[in-house]
Amino acid sequence: MIREATEQDIPAILDLVRELAEYEKEPESAVGTVDSYRAALFPEQGSPTVWAHVAEVDGRVIGIAVWFLTFSTWTGRNGLWLEDLYVSPAHRGSGIGRRLMATLARICTERGYPRMEWTVLNWNTPAIEVYRHVGAAPLEEWTTQRLTGDALTALGADE
Repeated sequence: MIREATEQDIPAILDLVRELAEYEKEPESAVGTVDSYRAALFPEQGSPTVWAHVAEVDGRVIGIAVWFLTFSTWTGRNGLWLEDLYVSPAHRGSGIGRRLMATLARICTERGYPRMEWTVLNWNTPAIEVYRHVGAAPLEEWTTQRLTGDALTALGADE
């Protein structure tokens, strides 16, 4: 079953995010907490800044799709950024990842979002194969850039 995440799902989501970080060889980078996820997904005031869908089998969360809105200055419309898609290893190959992506694609079409985008590690061949199978095309001319840590702080201080 694919459904919108609830506040009660946050510990399971965090467990899967940590599994994903291990798989991507960056376990030390997964520093999110129940409180930080609650503030983003289910804030006490204002609107969420991120959303999540979960895949559930026998009452257990075994897959996640965590996403947020983007905006294209070219189209003048929002899009959907898939931050993380993860299915626990025991359930891979069963179509759950595709169903999570189909759920997000349906959200895009229902809301008039012209794009759903994400990044994938170049070495993650199994994921790339899934993405090609659903019709995704790589943006070969674009390279993701990231500013963090001291460089982010230094640039912010230059204002």
